[in-house]
This record gives sequence, C-alpha cells and structure tokens, in this order.
Amino acid sequence: MSGTSLFRDLEGQSVFITGGGSGIGAALTDGFLQQGARVTFVGRSDASAFCAEMADKHPGNRPQFIRCDITDTPAFKASIAEAEARHGPVTVLVNNAANDTRHTSEEVTPEFWDWMQAINLKAYFFACQAVIAGMRASGGGAIVNFSSISYMMGNTGYPAYTTANAGITGLTRSLAREFGPDRIRINALAPGWVLTERQKDLWVTPEGLAAHLERQCLKEPLEPQDIVDATLFLSSRASRMITGQTLAVDGGVVVSG
Repeated sequence: MSGTSLFRDLEGQSVFITGGGSGIGAALTDGFLQQGARVTFVGRSDASAFCAEMADKHPGNRPQFIRCDITDTPAFKASIAEAEARHGPVTVLVNNAANDTRHTSEEVTPEFWDWMQAINLKAYFFACQAVIAGMRASGGGAIVNFSSISYMMGNTGYPAYTTANAGITGLTRSLAREFGPDRIRINALAPGWVLTERQKDLWVTPEGLAAHLERQCLKEPLEPQDIVDATLFLSSRASRMITGQTLAVDGGVVVSG
C-alpha cells in the first residue's frame, strides 16, 4: 500500500487494473484500495486468497476479481463491462499486465510474435477502447499504460517485448490527443528494473543487479511501492494537466528532454 501520499479524489473512483493480483499489480490493487477506490482487477490465475487478504486489510472494500485471459478480446471486454455493472463506469484504467519472457530474435515464430503483441500491446488498446464511453459520460477519466525503459535502453533479449513497449508510447500519445477534449488523460509509465518476486526468481543475480544500479543515478533498488505512488499521482487530479507523457520511474537510468 502507499505509505506516502493520500489522493482524496480517488476515493470512490471505479478502478480497473489488468494483472492486479500479483507483482506490481497486487501492489497497485492494495494502493488504490487504501485510497478508498473501488477496484476490479483481472488475471489468469485464481486470486481468491489475495482478495481475502485485501478484504481483511481494507474492511468493507474487497476488490472484485475476474478471471480472464486478456488476449481473448471479447472475454476481456466483457470483464470490463462486468466491472462497470458493479462499480459504475471505469474512471481509472491501469494497463499493467505484461509478459517479458526472454527470447532471441532468431527463435521468434509468427505465433510467438502475435502472442507477445496480444499481451503487451493489443490488450492495452482494447481496454482503452472499452472504457472511453464511460469516462466520457462521467466527465473524464485517467488511463495509465505501463511501458518499460527497456526499449529506451535498446536492451536485447526480448525484442517482441521492447517493440510492444515502444508501441505503448505511441498509442498513449495518439489517444491522449484524440480524447483530451473529453477530459480523458492518458499517460504511460515506464518502470525500471523493479525487484518483484518474479524478477528475483528468474533473473536477478548479484552481478546483474550491481551492474544495473551502477547505471542508476539513485543507487537503490526499485520496489513495487515506487511504481504505486507514481501511478496514483497520474490517476489523480494532482496531475490534471499532464497527458500524453511517458514518466520513467527508474532511479535515473534514462533521461528525456
């Protein structure tokens, strides 16, 4: 949960988070619940135990979990409709779910390419499309699309993933321009190397972490909470005149301007 800031305008907001039951997503669900928001999240794995944990932690504000594969577009859009039936039109959308499975260019097949784009880019667009009408009717809303600094660094090891991340930035800019007149703000958030349990289990080594921290201006590892606070800010009226932007939360690895 957020231990730093309280954004009072998020209380009562209808929030939809993809991949909200594990990793950064679970921290986001927790953070929005602490703000008093009504949260629905989707994921492929059962999250009943996590929902019970959140209900104990935030009495009277249990999150709604809908089991869904976001690559199944009709089912995914139906889950958003179900969330709106329970909590009202989605006024905050957080496209967080992603898959950064490592792969080389030579081993990529057309099927793998399409699957990676479906998870990491296509689902983002159709989630945005699904919430626009409700946000417009509500007088506005906020969308936060998770990207990554990996494409900005020119990282190797997952070209399908970095391609999607770059696409998210372009998508964010175009939609922010299109729906700004409806008071719908759309921004991208690009985390650095956040030490989730998945990252620790699969890829973090003492040598690799030390090398990455050397690239950071701030010499501390990123934790999920660092991403939660930035997301809450971009979702609240504290950032009411910020749209079409990409915010890197990475300890100072990449720079813009």
